[in-house]
Amino acid sequence: MQFEVWAPLTGHVAMRLDGATYDMTRDPDRDGWWTAEAPAADGSRYGFLLDGEGPRPDPRGRRLPDGPDGLSAVVDFEALAPRPTQAPTRTGLQDAVLYELHIGTFTPEGTFDAAAARLGHLTALGVTHVELMPVCSFAGRHGWGYDGVAPWAVHEPYGGPAGLARFTAAAHEAGLGVVLDVVHNHLGPSGNHLPAFGPYFTDTHHTPWGTAVNLDAPGSDEVRAYLLGSALAWLRDYGIDGLRLDAVHALADDRALTFLEELSAAVDELAADTGRPLFLIAESDRCDPRTTTPRAAGGLGLHAQWNDDFHHALHCALTGESQAYYADFAAAPLAALAKTMTRAFFHDGTWSSFRGRTHGRPVDRRRAPAHRFLGYSQTHDQIGNRALGDRLSASLSPGLLACAATVTLTGPFVPMLFMGEEWGARTPWQYFTDHPDPELAEAVRSGRRREFAAHGWKAEEIPDPQDPATRDRSRLDWSEPEQAVHARLLDWYRTLVALRRSHPDLRDPDLAAVRVAHDEERRWLTFRRGEVRVVVNLSAEPVTIALGRNGVRVLAAWEPLEHPGPDGRIHVPGESAAVLAP
Repeated sequence: MQFEVWAPLTGHVAMRLDGATYDMTRDPDRDGWWTAEAPAADGSRYGFLLDGEGPRPDPRGRRLPDGPDGLSAVVDFEALAPRPTQAPTRTGLQDAVLYELHIGTFTPEGTFDAAAARLGHLTALGVTHVELMPVCSFAGRHGWGYDGVAPWAVHEPYGGPAGLARFTAAAHEAGLGVVLDVVHNHLGPSGNHLPAFGPYFTDTHHTPWGTAVNLDAPGSDEVRAYLLGSALAWLRDYGIDGLRLDAVHALADDRALTFLEELSAAVDELAADTGRPLFLIAESDRCDPRTTTPRAAGGLGLHAQWNDDFHHALHCALTGESQAYYADFAAAPLAALAKTMTRAFFHDGTWSSFRGRTHGRPVDRRRAPAHRFLGYSQTHDQIGNRALGDRLSASLSPGLLACAATVTLTGPFVPMLFMGEEWGARTPWQYFTDHPDPELAEAVRSGRRREFAAHGWKAEEIPDPQDPATRDRSRLDWSEPEQAVHARLLDWYRTLVALRRSHPDLRDPDLAAVRVAHDEERRWLTFRRGEVRVVVNLSAEPVTIALGRNGVRVLAAWEPLEHPGPDGRIHVPGESAAVLAP
């Protein structure tokens, strides 16, 4: 078996394989690369000695049985059983409903196999894709996954490569696509061996996490190839259907051809080769439509992006919160929501008080289909980055939760749900870590408490990320969906997803065709998607709304209500929503 490693700054490289040592030789055709032939099989342990120091795990290693500081292990993908199902073709983004979940807290066991056993719940819900939070290897057992240090390896406590392969195959067998969250903008501080191998990071730029990943300084060709190869490996070797790219606005890249364009082109090429609808979804803070504009039209060519502006407007309308970035949306939240539902971005060249400057760029609604944007009322970020990790269900009535679901699932964007929201889970989702380095653990603990102290929280009120109880509190309680109040909300989510699937108007990608009316003071909003009408009353008091036409009937309603009268007026109970059509 041939082994290879890029170590351009090293004078001598050797490989330790199953206890034996093999000298490696320079590759004459690839600068900085070292190669060696050695007998190996699935599970063989190996690492590299750099100028006699080590051994260190392979930067491209596919398995780390003992964690990021242990040796790598050979993975025979031909031997993984069951093999991921490459066909049949699954749903593309226009018809998708995504479900974000964290393997470690989706079930009490926190493994791929345990999550796979719950896929029946998702198929009954009607979602089309499972979006997994990061699963690459990180230090410790528990964490969100955004401190990953080995972008080619699968976190062993979740089940390692074999577990991910089994999960993907099970999802495909159930008719579900799989999307994986990957992080290219930084790597975690603990267990990160990449700097020993080469210039994977650069002082040319600085990010919130320190020195930047090297995408444009000397040596960046190989670093970009490393990240690009990792991304394609998830799609190719595991049969993953799409990638969610974390915080692409934090990718420091001054080259004319950006890394994101390279990645987009490579994924499109792989999709053409395999006949599978592969896609990339960006998390971006820029409010820049060029993120999802096709490359041929001068954009980056990513296929969709999270739309936080939609979330922020909806959150303010539901909760009345106005702190931090919510301030821009809180003055007139229903107007802000109406703007995002018809123009995607609230900040499209407008003043942002949170940033202290104007922000964003308008979306060309004639060219940008609605399925280039994901809409959601809750995500891991918008829950977990709160002081207490409290979900909307901690403060809103079931009726308002139903209203949030209605706007998200019948609105113009690709809907995404966060695990447990479909039954109004009462478990929080808090920030938790398991850093084995005591100094790093204390820095994370004290840093989080300082952050929220600035907003008036007492230190003792902020959950300790390192306390195992913080993670335990964040696990879903699967007895809740059987309780009446939760079961009713779950049934409403299923109804809305089914309506989206059965009514093409609710999947119409034409943003310019969306019509929204609202009353800020009386707290109601109505919108039209083709022949479908949606009415939402966020007030505790009943309201009468003039739909502007008659001839429509109620398809589904959270609270019982009469069909509109001949005058087209409908009487909507407090904290309720309804969907109507001819």
